Amino acid sequence: MTSQPPDESAPGGARPEVPADGLAPTRTVGQSVGTGALATARGLRGFARVTGRFGRATFRQARRAAGAQGAERSGLNRLIELHACNAAGDAAVAIALAGTIFFAGATSEARGQVALFLGLTMLPFAIVAPLIGPFLDRFSHGRRWAIGATFAIRGFLCWVLAGAVADESVWLYPAALGVLVSSKAYGVTRAAAVPRLLPPEITLVKANGRVSLAGVVGASISAPLAGAAAYFGSEWALRYAFLVFVLGTVVAILLPAKVDSTEGEQTVDEMPTNGRRTPGLPPKVAFALRVNCGPRWLSGFLTMYIVFLLRAEPIDGWEDRTTLLIGLVIGGAGLGNTLGIVLASLAKKINPAFTVVAALLADIVIVALAAAFYSVIALVALGLTAGLTQYLAKVSLDSTIQTGVPARAHSSAFARGDTTLQLAWVIGGFVGISMPWWPQFGLTAAAVILGAWAVYVLGSRPGRAAPAAAPAAAPATGPQASRRP
Repeated sequence: MTSQPPDESAPGGARPEVPADGLAPTRTVGQSVGTGALATARGLRGFARVTGRFGRATFRQARRAAGAQGAERSGLNRLIELHACNAAGDAAVAIALAGTIFFAGATSEARGQVALFLGLTMLPFAIVAPLIGPFLDRFSHGRRWAIGATFAIRGFLCWVLAGAVADESVWLYPAALGVLVSSKAYGVTRAAAVPRLLPPEITLVKANGRVSLAGVVGASISAPLAGAAAYFGSEWALRYAFLVFVLGTVVAILLPAKVDSTEGEQTVDEMPTNGRRTPGLPPKVAFALRVNCGPRWLSGFLTMYIVFLLRAEPIDGWEDRTTLLIGLVIGGAGLGNTLGIVLASLAKKINPAFTVVAALLADIVIVALAAAFYSVIALVALGLTAGLTQYLAKVSLDSTIQTGVPARAHSSAFARGDTTLQLAWVIGGFVGISMPWWPQFGLTAAAVILGAWAVYVLGSRPGRAAPAAAPAAAPATGPQASRRP
């Protein structure tokens, strides 16, 4: 028998004993696998601990930011968190519907269905729009339940939608209509609630900016989760939205009780002007609202028109990547909206009268340029500019309401303004659906419509008519100032 050399790796150079059954190598491999599995489990536990700590730290920082400058004391932080939940749910619904309504079947059939969808959407808004604001102003103990109802209805309809998508049921469009209308109604009810939770440390414009920023954060976090759920089917993204809206319903009901209070409030129609009660918004506020309808109309127009245009007539070289191109345009709009929030938050002072007009004119210019130089870069720039100007125009309207309307009528003014802007968005979407799939014609038509609207609103701006009476009234001060003829 040949002698084996001693194993130098063993202590003292002695050769380890090998059992006759020859199982030592098997046990060695098993021990190695066990050790590797144990190390992997420890690594995963360590990664989970680090991720959990990071998530908890991020959550604490977000809550601390939401409650800064007296927002936690006034309860505004609750509304900020609620709006993040709303944006998260709406993002999930948008992702789910993108795979059903907008991209299902032939484009011509889808356009007809969505046109009917938007047409039905306009009808309830035309009926409900004049009623939402006065309802919230007249009835106390209603805002929390009204906000909660918009979440509960969307949650229920998302569950119905999930089943309709899976079964290709005819209830798809009525349920989607209900979700959209409830989402728009939430915007009105939230606008009426913000002034009641405003802390003295920040202005109403800053508060609305913080709420909007929370919405961007909520949508950014929710979109990847909804996208992952939609990978298994659109119905799973809708079920995820159902859970988000159920959570939002609970959070809405738990808002501070003073959200329901209407003590000391007036409607804008009851607000005295120059010693007399005159119907409607003050002239400067009405002007800012009319100008805002332009950027909001463009947002609705582009949301619908670009989706179908790029689907039917993709840009050369992007025929197989239309979804990516649509995502770039929508992402540009989201980035523009975020830039608007950042600019409004960092700006020490905003001139609302100048900013709102500049936003409308910038929209006209960028739409005309996109029509003349139709390309991927032009469309992304169009989305970026539209998102930026829409938010800056809305901030200007908020600032005008804050300074031009007494605090006791803020809720009524904000509710009326948001309702009007939501209706402008729906009208813009309907026009976008009706346009032919010829980009130069559609975008040029949009530029012409916006230009005509700019001529109208600038021609009716306050202070243009007969300033002759101003010098006589200028010296009046003190109590006599309110007795001008």
